[in-house]
Amino acid sequence: MSFFKRLKESIASKTEAVTSKFRDGLSKTRDAFVGKVAELFSRRKKIDEEFFEELEEILIGADVGINTVMGLIDDLRAEVKKRKIEQPSELQPIMSEKLVAMLQSTGEEVGIKENPNGITVILFVGVNGVGKTTTIGKLAWRYKQQGKKVLLAAGDTFRAGAIEQLEVWGGRVGVDVIKQESGSDPAAVMFDAVQAAKKQNVDVLICDTAGRLQNKSNLMEELAKIHRVIQREIPGAPHETLLVLDATTGQNALQQAKLFGEKSGVTGLVLTKLDGTAKGGIVIAIRNELSLPVKFVGLGEKMDDLQQFDADQFVHALFADLAGNEETDEEQSN
Repeated sequence: MSFFKRLKESIASKTEAVTSKFRDGLSKTRDAFVGKVAELFSRRKKIDEEFFEELEEILIGADVGINTVMGLIDDLRAEVKKRKIEQPSELQPIMSEKLVAMLQSTGEEVGIKENPNGITVILFVGVNGVGKTTTIGKLAWRYKQQGKKVLLAAGDTFRAGAIEQLEVWGGRVGVDVIKQESGSDPAAVMFDAVQAAKKQNVDVLICDTAGRLQNKSNLMEELAKIHRVIQREIPGAPHETLLVLDATTGQNALQQAKLFGEKSGVTGLVLTKLDGTAKGGIVIAIRNELSLPVKFVGLGEKMDDLQQFDADQFVHALFADLAGNEETDEEQSN
């Protein structure tokens, strides 16, 4: 059975509604990345150095990442030599399969780790402007739809308007926001929020944090202090520390993930604004170069456009057209 048929069957059990979210949300990346790859494989009649150079440019242009691209190209060269492949069309499904392998996550990485015996605490980190507050609001809405009681903590006390912005989302979603005055100690806000969560029998406490202090060292110290306060009040918390990244920034997002991941206890990533960029290949780079799972992706502006990351859905959204093309080729050859 061909790779594309296996891919299609692996998607068969997915709901059409969710598949359309990924397909529509990744249209820019599909056109810029997969479209160019398909055109290259159909235009080139032989696999030579120029072919690999052009493929390399396309992959790097989609922000798949230089390290990832170099490794992939080396693997493809080896496959060509081992299998004695001469036609680009024979190499296309092999490349697609290798990209799928890079995206696959283990079962324990899927979704949010929840506290089965009490309050689930989720801490959000990330620089200003990446869509952190919006993501918090959408995640709160997601939990509300599941019938859970949610509370928000306004721990970004340094950015002008951050507390008010979170309050707007709280009002929109219908959840309370624990806050103090602007400039207050974020760890004190977290203490108040944990006490309120216990008193109100909350299921999920979602905490915002500052995106920028005077320097990186101060920011990491503040995050460490917040962790200590939460852990003291709820052993084992926070259960997730999610780093929010703006997918439109491409390689900058990868660098932010490396910086935050080293010292802030990040357990997973949220990639926002994937619908607004042709650089969706950054998901592949992050999955391949970091040991951090992508937990959620932002695929639009609607409340339900924050979707739990699913490697099968992501790959299907990108490669469905190629699968169709291969089936057509097979039919013609038969």
